[in-house]
Amino acid sequence: MDWLFPAALALTGTMGVLMMLWGLWYLVSGLACVRKPIDYGFHPARTRFAVLVAARNEELVIGPLINSLLTQEYPAELYDIWVIPNNCTDNTSLAAQNFGAKVLECGMPVKSKGEVLRFAYNRLRGRRYDAWIVFDADNVVDSRFLAEMNNARLAGVQAAQGYRDSKNPYDTAVSGCSSIYYWMMDRFHNGGKAGLGMSAMIGGTGFMVTQKLLDRLGGWRTETISEDLEITTQAVLAGERVAYVPKAVTYDEQPLTWEQSFTQRRRWTSGTLQVAQAYLPALGKAQTERPRLLLFDVEMTLLLPAYQLAALAGLVCTALTSALGGNTLLQAVALGAAGVCGNIAWAALTATVAAGVVITMENKWDRRLWKGLAAYWLFLLTWLPITAFSFWKKTIVWKEIRHTRAMIPQLPGR
Repeated sequence: MDWLFPAALALTGTMGVLMMLWGLWYLVSGLACVRKPIDYGFHPARTRFAVLVAARNEELVIGPLINSLLTQEYPAELYDIWVIPNNCTDNTSLAAQNFGAKVLECGMPVKSKGEVLRFAYNRLRGRRYDAWIVFDADNVVDSRFLAEMNNARLAGVQAAQGYRDSKNPYDTAVSGCSSIYYWMMDRFHNGGKAGLGMSAMIGGTGFMVTQKLLDRLGGWRTETISEDLEITTQAVLAGERVAYVPKAVTYDEQPLTWEQSFTQRRRWTSGTLQVAQAYLPALGKAQTERPRLLLFDVEMTLLLPAYQLAALAGLVCTALTSALGGNTLLQAVALGAAGVCGNIAWAALTATVAAGVVITMENKWDRRLWKGLAAYWLFLLTWLPITAFSFWKKTIVWKEIRHTRAMIPQLPGR
């Protein structure tokens, strides 16, 4: 058994090096967020938008979204608001009509938002829209959103993600954690990638895709449960970068409970695994034909679940390596627990510091956010077992998370 300790030590070291290299790439790209975002200038309103809202049992929250869309600083004749009710057991359709939206009933069985969007696109593509914008029914939209997306499109952008802010960051510790996570994505992921001239990531809501790009992609043809990541990958393979438009702001309702958060993150992880399985071969082929940093970055994003699984394996290896230094069973257990606790403590410290940094950079400091800040490390830690479970059993059906916060956000200015 003399080989066991050096083998465990080597495995731990290998895991550590791989995680360090993956993390180093995200550190480098995240630091690029200090570069000033691209200014797309001011352009006359010329883009004709189709605004799509997939809605499942959203009668309690859809009113504020439609109101915020009807009061855009953009000519009303240049955009249509389409609500697509699906799998509803409430009065979402009637509520949407009463608030002034057009309703396109999706009576066919659907398992994901991507299927709903594909249904709507196929029904509406003959109406000669220039671009398609997607929101979730629980959102509230800044009055300049359409104007800023028009500026981006007329500057040559074919796909764009706006700034995802939070509607309810102070409700619970979980909603606070989710809010911090989105601010991280806005600042360090999308802002950083934009700073390096690479592709931002479409995030499910508050994004635009032009008809010109969809024509090149063969229409709206996402098949996975993560339609946002899938269409990002499709755009990159087609040679397009997803632009980041931070002036186009959407306020999103965050989960209130750990159970809701687990459901949401399991769906994200399962979707990422689906997209990785479907598109990593194509990305690898494109990389061999013409190596590009843009493709490498998308590959790193798709490997996030593998990184998280490696992090979990790293904790196990740390415990095993530490335990092998003990002479008795009690010493082994104590040393193993100490090794794991030390790693978790360090990860908790760095996660909390990073959360504090992004809260400061985004000007989001508020004493009501302390619960989310204190629990953020746990939010990230719980992602590891979620990922491990998703590797074992992926979810392929979108599970409803009921939204109830029918409110206009009153948040500190950006």
